[in-house]
Amino acid sequence: MVAAIRQAEWHAQFPEDYRWSYNVMLVLAVIPAGGAEVGEVDRVCRRLAGHVGDDERWFREWRAMGDQVRALAEEARELGDRRAAMAHYRRATSYYFAAERFRFPKDDEALDAYRAMVGCFRLSAELDDRYRVEYVDVPYEDTALPGIFVSAARSPGERTPAVLFMSGFDGNKEHNWFLGVEDLLARGVSVLSLDSPGVGEAVRFRGVSLRHDYEVAGSAAADWLQGRDDVDPERIGVLALSLGGYYSSRSASMDPRFKACAAWGAIWDYHRVWSERIEAAFAKQLPVPGEHLVWSTGTGSTQEALKVLEGFRLADVVPRMKGAFLLVHGEDDQQVPVSDAHLLFEACGSPDKTLRIFTAEEGGAQHCQMDNLSIAVPEINRWLADRLGASATSR
Repeated sequence: MVAAIRQAEWHAQFPEDYRWSYNVMLVLAVIPAGGAEVGEVDRVCRRLAGHVGDDERWFREWRAMGDQVRALAEEARELGDRRAAMAHYRRATSYYFAAERFRFPKDDEALDAYRAMVGCFRLSAELDDRYRVEYVDVPYEDTALPGIFVSAARSPGERTPAVLFMSGFDGNKEHNWFLGVEDLLARGVSVLSLDSPGVGEAVRFRGVSLRHDYEVAGSAAADWLQGRDDVDPERIGVLALSLGGYYSSRSASMDPRFKACAAWGAIWDYHRVWSERIEAAFAKQLPVPGEHLVWSTGTGSTQEALKVLEGFRLADVVPRMKGAFLLVHGEDDQQVPVSDAHLLFEACGSPDKTLRIFTAEEGGAQHCQMDNLSIAVPEINRWLADRLGASATSR
């Protein structure tokens, strides 16, 4: 167990445990996007008080809240109240997401909770009259990657810019929705939110493990986007957070079709990061249990997993980048040091690059600005809309 506060103060629900506190913050952070309710989160946290570090208890309490809120959604549907049902399903999505994150091995109970999460989000999307949400399969080698595509509002025949949105080491396409998808749509940018290799449904139900040559997945998504008649094939960008900062940076460096790349969190040498975590017996600031590494890489041991991570270095990759580059990081990021952000930025070959470090004074100093999403999301999305030439007036 590692303490939650290092330098900057932030809302650490369980000060003695970084991992638990960070994951509560992941849920609290999506309240403005309709992904949670403070009273429901508070009830779960009060039940967990006195049980910090008991991941089985964590699983049970968050799953119970997911079940409770899903029941509210189903009751609202029976009453014909689509709006209330949509909102309840959306919150249940976050609670199931929180529940399943710490459970290892990924047994039947874990996978059932994950299926409940996927199902709740899908039902919420079907009930949301504001958007046409498409569930898609992006061809990838001998299988396909599951995604969610939403087109920005457009005139007949108009092609909009689009962003490939990937999560990180432990996120998914559903949680991405709460991290600024609606804001991108309002700015005139269509979004493909993807479960990429090692992530979400791709690793849980399709056996697609984490890999270092992430441009294979990035380019597959670019192919798919360019094949649509509602996307401008010359205005495609990529956004990804946390370990996704590696996914997006590598994809944009290796595939020039990505005209803009936003790395929401720097990754410079992921092999070094995990070598230090393993050496410390996982007594580091981790977002999920250390077992996640072996599972997501499809290996049998930490040493085998480290061999997979040997390619997760960007020093020889990002000098190739030609498109616009935005790198966002927190000065007190406890998972990846801010020094890695400076190394990545300096090495990037883009002639149009921007480094944004969020400080403790303004908020957003923690990993991927989960301590203040409200100031990070507009900056990232405004930059993407600008570099991709989006035409929406809300930019």
